[in-house]
Amino acid sequence: MTKTSTKLYYSIKEVSELVGVKAHVLRYWESQFPVLKPKRNTAGNRTYKIRDIKYLLSIHKLLHENGFTISGAKRKLVELGNNSDILMQQLNIPFSDPQNRKIILELKKELFELKKLIDEL
Repeated sequence: MTKTSTKLYYSIKEVSELVGVKAHVLRYWESQFPVLKPKRNTAGNRTYKIRDIKYLLSIHKLLHENGFTISGAKRKLVELGNNSDILMQQLNIPFSDPQNRKIILELKKELFELKKLIDEL
């Protein structure tokens, strides 16, 4: 039996890779979505919990996949309220396992490459 470590906090770099946006975009989203308030460690660096990551993935989905504007995404998230799990149903990713994280990032890269090939057809 292998024991998996559960990571409680993630750095902005890790979250940036998982969400697929640059760190400055995450900082901008924090200014636009009041629910995003990552804690800071003693060095002053942002530390994100899994709940924050799921919320960021929901924002990314609304903005980049569904074509919402920032204000439209805000309204949609407020409209969903506690039912925001609807947006996050597919986000049950085991973030605490580094091997799974690596596989997910590789798959994401491959999917973007496939999309690019399809768009060229």
